[in-house]
Amino acid sequence: MTSTPPDTSCSFGKMQHLHCEYSVEMTQDEMKQAAAEAALAYVEDGSIVGVGTGSTANFFIDGLSRMKERIRGAVASSEASATLLSAHGIKLFDLNEVDELLVYVDGADEINPALAMIKGGGGALTREKIVAAIARRFVCICDESKQVDVLGRFPLPIEVIPVATTQVTRRLAALGGRPELRHGFITDNGNVIIDVHGLRIEQPAAFETTLNQIVGIVTNGLFAHRGADTLLLATPQGVRELHAA
Repeated sequence: MTSTPPDTSCSFGKMQHLHCEYSVEMTQDEMKQAAAEAALAYVEDGSIVGVGTGSTANFFIDGLSRMKERIRGAVASSEASATLLSAHGIKLFDLNEVDELLVYVDGADEINPALAMIKGGGGALTREKIVAAIARRFVCICDESKQVDVLGRFPLPIEVIPVATTQVTRRLAALGGRPELRHGFITDNGNVIIDVHGLRIEQPAAFETTLNQIVGIVTNGLFAHRGADTLLLATPQGVRELHAA
């Protein structure tokens, strides 16, 4: 059985916050769906849309399928998202065919008040970061459980070239984390993921830079230098729209 989305009535306030009043208590999946539906307002007719990866992004893809005749197509940040987009009949573009995306829509594993994020729980962090880099606007969609004051409660994913696993693990441990190899997982790029537990990342941009300088790391899951521009945060009371300073 499929659940019926709750009835909503939505309006934009003066502070550019989207207020959606729900008539029933929402499940976490319904909150994810509400945030994803709100993101459709950022999709411009005739554009190519950057699409993220994960359960919340999947709801966005479902919504995008209803307006597929109004867009040129999409760039996917993973093979899983590409498969779902194709199943909905949405034309796929290779990122190398696109100079700029007007919008990239994706979820987050954690997001702080400055809209810096931890991403990569699904293992697609490298392609997600590449797609985000060419997007004019990054719209993050998530439910309120992902909002934190300080990043690090969610283990930080690091994509690593396999031959460098041991030395990267040592370097990460020296930075104060507890690195653990994600056993049995290979990224779309043929690499491994090390998840770093026990971090408290009070300066995300500086820590992202430090990680970028470790030889063997392909990408780290901190999205601070290129954080979200807009957060659509679903709560039981409605979807809040927040913007980076």
